[in-house]
Amino acid sequence: MTIQEKTDIESRVVDVLRTVFDPEIPVNIYDLGLIYRIELGEDGVLDIDMTFTAPSCPAADFILEDVRQKVETVEGVTTANVQMVFEPAWDQSMMSEEARVELGFD
Repeated sequence: MTIQEKTDIESRVVDVLRTVFDPEIPVNIYDLGLIYRIELGEDGVLDIDMTFTAPSCPAADFILEDVRQKVETVEGVTTANVQMVFEPAWDQSMMSEEARVELGFD
């Protein structure tokens, strides 16, 4: 896999992540800053580290499975390992400008 192919696949993964929402928040998880790491291996194995706005998120299992299922549909991804992490702790500064505007923080 070339660097360009890897970059293109990771870009499509980001596009797919922008279709995943926490049912309680009207902004996608990528723009909320919940995705900490996206790493694609040469074998097509995708590793994602993500967090939640609160450790006790009631929709955590649903969101994790939604992420896994959706990113595995991206051509070039053979399987996805989605890890939930809490370091560093999420805060509002991790949101994109669009997310802050949408949620009324700016």
